[in-house]
Amino acid sequence: MPAIVCRLAVSPASRCNVFLKSIPQGFCRDVQLRMGLRIVTWWKLRGLGADRHTALALLVVSLVAAASSFLLSRLDISTEALKLCLQVSVAMVAGAFFLAALFVRRIMDDRRQIAESEQRFRRAMEDSAIGVAIVGLDGRILQTNSAFAAMLGYTREEIEALTFYQITHPDDLQIGRDTMASLKEGKISSFRFEKRYLRKDGTAVWAQLAGSVIRDEDSARPLYLVSQIEDIDARKQSEARITEAETRWNFALASAGQGVWDFDMRKGGTTYSATWVQMLGYADGELDGDPDRWLTLIHPDDRKVVAEADRAHLDGKTPFFEAEFRMRHKDGRWIWILDRGKAIEHDSEGRLIRAIGSLTDITQRKQAEERLIVSAAMLADEKERLRVTLQSIGDAVICTDAANRITFMNPVAEKLTGVAGNEALGKTLGHVYWAVDEETGQRIGMARPSIVGPGPADQNSRAVLIRRDETRCSIRQVVSPIINERNEFGGLVIVFQDFTDARALQRQLAYAAAHDVLTGLANRSSFIRTMEELVDQSRKAGTASSAGAAEHQFMFVDLDHFKLVNDTGGHAAGDALLKRVADAIRGVLGPEDIVARLGGDEFAIIMRSGSTASANRAAQSIINAIRGLDFSWDGRPHSVGASIGLTPIHAGCGEADEIIARADAACYAAKAAGRGCVSVAPEKNGSSAKPLAAAS
Repeated sequence: MPAIVCRLAVSPASRCNVFLKSIPQGFCRDVQLRMGLRIVTWWKLRGLGADRHTALALLVVSLVAAASSFLLSRLDISTEALKLCLQVSVAMVAGAFFLAALFVRRIMDDRRQIAESEQRFRRAMEDSAIGVAIVGLDGRILQTNSAFAAMLGYTREEIEALTFYQITHPDDLQIGRDTMASLKEGKISSFRFEKRYLRKDGTAVWAQLAGSVIRDEDSARPLYLVSQIEDIDARKQSEARITEAETRWNFALASAGQGVWDFDMRKGGTTYSATWVQMLGYADGELDGDPDRWLTLIHPDDRKVVAEADRAHLDGKTPFFEAEFRMRHKDGRWIWILDRGKAIEHDSEGRLIRAIGSLTDITQRKQAEERLIVSAAMLADEKERLRVTLQSIGDAVICTDAANRITFMNPVAEKLTGVAGNEALGKTLGHVYWAVDEETGQRIGMARPSIVGPGPADQNSRAVLIRRDETRCSIRQVVSPIINERNEFGGLVIVFQDFTDARALQRQLAYAAAHDVLTGLANRSSFIRTMEELVDQSRKAGTASSAGAAEHQFMFVDLDHFKLVNDTGGHAAGDALLKRVADAIRGVLGPEDIVARLGGDEFAIIMRSGSTASANRAAQSIINAIRGLDFSWDGRPHSVGASIGLTPIHAGCGEADEIIARADAACYAAKAAGRGCVSVAPEKNGSSAKPLAAAS
């Protein structure tokens, strides 16, 4: 019994220690770390303090009763009194033993509850989705759960062999040290902060720590820390991306010169970005507060437009608020602003709670637009003057764009092409204007120039315009490309004139310049040019002549007895006879041969091909044809003949005048031989001409 009494008489803290010592050694270490304070709390909650003190009092009373019984047995008292004292002592001792049994039963129940609480704690720690760690005051990790180990890529055994300093990012070590120092000094009892841990592979991971210190109940000395660690790396990365996006957005807005305003009734007004207030010349924050302050800065003439745009958006008629207006700068000048915004929140009654928008300084754009308006007006005036000018001139004008579509036609062009202007606009040039070369009949192209740049206009005086009805009109056209200031092709301007009469006159003049007026044969100058070309060709060809063969043959023809016709019948008779002679000569020769009247009664012939013998036969045929002419004038018949000098044209025959001179000499030799015959001129530097037999 004394042993029991001594055990029950100790203090509550001592009993707690005795109880902890009675727990098996393997279990005791964990309980000592995590559950020590829970037992004291349990004692307080269960109210066992009162029961304990009552039991102790009964034990003390029983001991006193036993001691009294022992002392009374030594004293001289009656047997009845001694018996009564002994009975009371036995009863008190029995009651004390009964209470002690109850107390032992209660201790056993408490041990069971502590074991259950420990099990729940273990399961909560092990099954937690976030990391849990118990850290000693020296930084050693005493115990952790699988979630924390997995978060850092360790096993539990590996991480429990480390200190928290070893797994903390170097840049975040100081916050851990400061927190530990504050806990030891008793300045704080719990903590919450964010820091970076180092995974096993060396990479960093952001985590949020929340925990508290466990202290000794009697001395309040800190024992260890219990921390909960949540992986917030994904959130941190998301925040970093958002911050980066906001930085880029703000930089883009600032670079673009766009200010941002934010109207929020909950915050009591409107805030403006630094770019916004700087745009108006104010300091940052100078315009914050009053949501209607900006309205007072709007130009009076623009307030109605702004109010209407604002009301239309608030009424849901437009998806955005957008308006251009003038605002007064702090220095007093007006600047143009483009304001775009959107209401993003309303209350239950439809009142505006929040709206966000941006403002852009468009002063330079507006000034440019004003200059463009002035330039457009001037351009319109210039265009009208040009239109009136083109409508009034006598030349036809057609303009096209870069795709060769017609953009303009003046009335003269409509008349010459036979197509109305409104019908031609937008059509390709070929549908309205089709020009061909007068001589070749090939279409004259109107494509863009191969090399873009300023260059001479394309002029053509031999063009023929073919209308839709297949009628033709000789035209003279000038085609000029349109090149803009960027050196790009922009279309064509075609200026053309009706050149039909002028072209006919040109042809007449050209014909008259190259032909004999009386006979229609080539005249002397035209014949000499043609002969010089043939001589030059023969010289270049370098073909050597041989007896009876030459590239070309030249004949000099002189009429016999022609002067008698002129003297007896007059010049009219002579002219009529010359026409008959010209027809007779042409009738003998082929179409490729050239016949000319050199003057008076002299004719020249170039046979383009044939030998000297074939030329001789042709010459004799000419003589016979002229002799056989049945010519009468005023009822009087006239008979004429011809003498012909023949010489070849080849590479070594000399110049044209030399050839003519040799043929002329041969002709006179024929006349000297009795007229009416052919005489072949000798080769250059050869013997004198040899007349051939007279024609039959």
